[in-house]
Amino acid sequence: MKQPAPEILKPREDDRPVWDIVFSLSIGPAVLVAYDLQLFPLLAERPRKLPEICAALGIASRPADILLAVCAYAGLVQIEDGRYRLTPVAEDYLLKESPTYFGGYLDLKIANQRLYTHEFLKQAALSDSPPIYSGHGLFETHDEQDKLAAEFTRAMHSTSMAPALAWPDLIDLSTNRLMLDVGGGSGAHAIGAVKRWPNLRANIFERPNVCSVAGEYIAQYGLGERIGVTCADMWDDPFPGADIHFYSMIYHDWPPEKCRFLTEKSFKSLEPGGRLIIHEMLYNDEKTGPFAAAAFSVTMLLMTTGRQYSGKELMEMLGEAGFTDMEVITAFGYWSLVTGRKPPLQGRD
Repeated sequence: MKQPAPEILKPREDDRPVWDIVFSLSIGPAVLVAYDLQLFPLLAERPRKLPEICAALGIASRPADILLAVCAYAGLVQIEDGRYRLTPVAEDYLLKESPTYFGGYLDLKIANQRLYTHEFLKQAALSDSPPIYSGHGLFETHDEQDKLAAEFTRAMHSTSMAPALAWPDLIDLSTNRLMLDVGGGSGAHAIGAVKRWPNLRANIFERPNVCSVAGEYIAQYGLGERIGVTCADMWDDPFPGADIHFYSMIYHDWPPEKCRFLTEKSFKSLEPGGRLIIHEMLYNDEKTGPFAAAAFSVTMLLMTTGRQYSGKELMEMLGEAGFTDMEVITAFGYWSLVTGRKPPLQGRD
């Protein structure tokens, strides 16, 4: 007897989520190509029509049209009267003259684009070890190669200046005296904090071959009298006195046990009543998103031994160390702050 044909069930949902995943693999590299071809400084000169753009960039109409459509979708260019012009987002983040220029990080992404392949991601997933620098380790390699350390620091500066100018508005630091910016890199967050709070001074605590880069940015902004630099190792060297400890993009570089070590070290070192501030892109408590935290964790898989954390996870670390008055504060863009206080001495405010 002939068997009946199996029923073919319609899918319960349409296929857009799967297409979005596949297509997302193309959008980022296309924007990086437009950046590398100098599309954004070209349009900063004046709005241009497609033939002018093709002539200036030396590319044909078809690829130019495709790259411009991607950049328009990404919110970087817009079309008015047949001419392409930059959006405010592109002017703020993709032009060298902007203090929040993102180019250093885009250059880093281009230099390490080979990491973001199926081969290297699978290798990282199976080995639980970052494949960057042929497996020699991000910070270990930077300790040995000053040029790479400086390039990485400048890349991190380019992603840090915008949020560094925003978060100090969200926390009252009017009674604080000294912020220790642990692993502070270029000093972007120290710069943002002292510019917002005139009572505050800052000290950047960094590896020796990063200190010189921090010094350059401090001098550029004329803050040498208010921001100092301590060249030391956050794992082995004692923290100098301060009533704020600030960490940006530090916890996500390390596994939980090392994050707990830093949290406890800060608790012991901070003055009574002092504040710990952690600046990160956070997962939600269920760790089902958002997109930025999930994507950033992939970068951590490829480059470090860490991952993104949720606000709940970080507050638990703070509570275990003895901090009180903990809270999560939504900051700038995808960034958030997790903060807590070391209890004051008994009998004092």
